Amino acid sequence: MKSIVTALATAIAMALVAKSAYATPRPLPFTYTTDTLAPGELEVEQYADLTPVRGFTANGTELSYVGTQFQTEFEYGLAERLELGLYVVYVPTPVGLMSAPEMTETTGIKERLRYVFATPGAWPIDVGLYGELVEGDTESEFEGKILLQRRLGNLRIVSNLWAEYELYYTGSRRDIVLNPTLGVTYQITPSVHVGAEGWLRVEFPNPTINPRPWALGPVGYLGPTVMFDFGKLWWSSGVYARVTEGDGTVPAPLTEPFGVVWARTVIGLSL
Repeated sequence: MKSIVTALATAIAMALVAKSAYATPRPLPFTYTTDTLAPGELEVEQYADLTPVRGFTANGTELSYVGTQFQTEFEYGLAERLELGLYVVYVPTPVGLMSAPEMTETTGIKERLRYVFATPGAWPIDVGLYGELVEGDTESEFEGKILLQRRLGNLRIVSNLWAEYELYYTGSRRDIVLNPTLGVTYQITPSVHVGAEGWLRVEFPNPTINPRPWALGPVGYLGPTVMFDFGKLWWSSGVYARVTEGDGTVPAPLTEPFGVVWARTVIGLSL
C-alpha cells in the first residue's frame, strides 16, 4: 500500500513540474506577454481581484467592504502564434447596497484573439495584437491591445497599449477607456520570477459628464509582482498602491471607487 501511495505521489509531482514548452505563464498579472500556446494546446486560468472600496445602503449608511471580481479563462492554441481565449466573468455586489462603485470588469462573457507577428525573440521588440469582445450585464465592449515585449537575458520589459470602447444598454452613453500597462520581470530561477508593474485607467464618456467625476480617472497603480512557475501549474500575483489622489470635489460614494491598494492573483494550469 505504501509503495502505491508513493508511486501516485511521484506521478502527480512529475505531472505538475513537467515543463511544457508552450505554457504561457503571466509574470505580470495585468500585462499580456507575446507568448502564445502551440496549436492544440489548452490552458485554464483563474483570476481574482480585490480592492477596498465603499458603498451606501438604502438608508444612507456608508459601508466599507472589499470589492472583488473573478474571471475564468480558457486559452486554446489555434495556429502558430495565434491563440483564442474565452472568459466567464463574475463581479459580485454585497447584498443591501443601493449604491456601489463600478469595478473594472462587468459580469458576463468575453472572447478574444491574440496574435504575435514573429517568434518571440526573433525581432528586437516582440509585437503582437489582442482583440476582445465583451458581452456584460450592463454593457458591451470592444477592446484592443498592442503587445510589446523586449527580452534582455533573464529580464523582460513588457507593455500593453490598451484601449476599450464601451456601449451601455441604457441611455446613449458611449465610453472610450484607455488602460495602458508597463512592467519589468526578472527570472531568478526557472521557477521564480519577480518584477514591478504599473497600470493606468482613464475614461472619456460620451456624453461628457460635468463636473468630471474622480472615478473617471486617470487612476494609476504601481507595485511589486511575483510568479512561481511549476511547469504546467503557475501562480502569479501583484499588490499595487494607488499613486493618484482624488481632488475632493465630487461627493461620496464616487470619490473612491478604486481602493488605495489593489491586489490581483492569477493561477494557470496547462491541460
